[in-house]
Amino acid sequence: MHHNLAGKPVPPDMLVNLPRLVSLYYATQPDYEQPEQRVVFGTSGHRGSSLNGSFTESHILAITQAVCDYRRQAGIDGPLFLGMDTHALSEPAHSSALCVLAANGIQTRIARDHDFTPTPVVSHTILGYNRGRKEGLADGIVITPSHNPPEDGGIKYNPTHGGPAESAMTKWIASAANVYLKNGNADVKRVGLAQAVAADCVQEYDYRTPYIADLDAIIDMTAIRRAGIRIGADALGGAGINYWRAIAECYGLDITIINGHADPSFRFMRLDHDGRVRMDCSSAFAMGSLIRLRNDYDIAFGNDPDFDRHGIVTPSAGLMNPNHYLAVAIQYLFSTRTAWPRQAGVGKSVVSSCMIDKVAAKLGRRLVEVPVGFKWFVSGLLDSSLGFGGEESAGASFLRKNGQVWTTDKDGFILALLAAEITAVTGRDPAEHYQDLVAEFGETFYGRIDSRATPEQKARLAALKPEDIRATTLGGDPITAKLTRAAGNQADIGGLKLCTAHGWVAIRPSGTENTMKVYAESTISAKHLKQLQEEAAALID
Repeated sequence: MHHNLAGKPVPPDMLVNLPRLVSLYYATQPDYEQPEQRVVFGTSGHRGSSLNGSFTESHILAITQAVCDYRRQAGIDGPLFLGMDTHALSEPAHSSALCVLAANGIQTRIARDHDFTPTPVVSHTILGYNRGRKEGLADGIVITPSHNPPEDGGIKYNPTHGGPAESAMTKWIASAANVYLKNGNADVKRVGLAQAVAADCVQEYDYRTPYIADLDAIIDMTAIRRAGIRIGADALGGAGINYWRAIAECYGLDITIINGHADPSFRFMRLDHDGRVRMDCSSAFAMGSLIRLRNDYDIAFGNDPDFDRHGIVTPSAGLMNPNHYLAVAIQYLFSTRTAWPRQAGVGKSVVSSCMIDKVAAKLGRRLVEVPVGFKWFVSGLLDSSLGFGGEESAGASFLRKNGQVWTTDKDGFILALLAAEITAVTGRDPAEHYQDLVAEFGETFYGRIDSRATPEQKARLAALKPEDIRATTLGGDPITAKLTRAAGNQADIGGLKLCTAHGWVAIRPSGTENTMKVYAESTISAKHLKQLQEEAAALID
């Protein structure tokens, strides 16, 4: 059931109290004896809110010191690229992190003019700096809770490969950070902000210009310009607000920028399915404002606050299901990028649509199915054994035109611009191309249901084993597989996937919020999809 305000403008009384949020960031001392107030790295860093004591200055000081310690023991001594998005807690956390980095003598690069820095730009910058180097390698920290609500904050670490840190790294950092937290951060090195900004080891850096200049190496920007298509870019007040205008000017594109200003209250959003403010560019509720403008543009798109996700809005279908767009992107890219290695495969998460499987098979490309988390695509993108890696949550990246790595983290810019390229080159929008796939392979019916779950419930769900499920049928068909490991790399999926001849369901805890997710897909009908979802939910009640 959707909230009765889903898709509606945000009522004034639902806006977060920003002064209180920032005050509590500094004033709250987390209680280490409360597990929910400790440092916990999910699929994309540590996230929380100062309103409940799970994201405070104490957390940032401890985590940043732990990152400094990790760098020393790992022999990482190049510059650290520090970025942030537009959430209210991001700038305070950026300042706190900088004070620790400077005190530790870490060569730190912050955005020129205190600009916001999207996640993919940090990844692109790390890879660009490290290209051809064997020592003095760079890494990065991004202050962002991604698409989470305005009251949340987040911090994530990208090591020298430029992508999300592996589990072993994040466990090391979280463990060290919790030791500091337990001891009241007594051993954390720190200087004042004015001293940090003036430190010789801290320098401003132009993130924007090199990234934008390099876009032509991955997207056919000339084709987009020559076609003269009208583009709507909803920045959702995120870290890329100053990038779209520069991209339009650099390449001569007709881009209208929507919500191109930073407003940490995100009051311009529409409420999400659960009645909360959430900058989820893959949600038809949250993206309602842009969907209403779909006929004003040949192609439109939105990005979340750190610009690692995308939402594609077409005149023919409105907001595309992320799975549908991933399938179209894969079909188009592997058909047009002739310089890509023949052995480059298609990477998908275990909860992405089976339409991707069918497209990969048609292309004759190896399919690599991995657990949720973009970290699983990093090595494949780095060595070009994957041409594309994408998740159902609207995050993906792919190789440059020449078959070399672009980013090892999700990049919302290039997926948005690819939609423009497809429209410009073919004269048809991506949703129309998806209908071609439906005509060829048949329609699939996909859905995801999120429900609240306590940390304890999430832990129990993550520990599910095949033998815990006694059911033998699902949706009227025999269960053919009970999976707790992904087929592509045999890694634990952190939940359970059940497969039948006409569909599948997957149940897993969120790695970023206190929710449980039930994914399902049917090759029969929407009614059958609902049956799969209901039966899957009953299995874990």
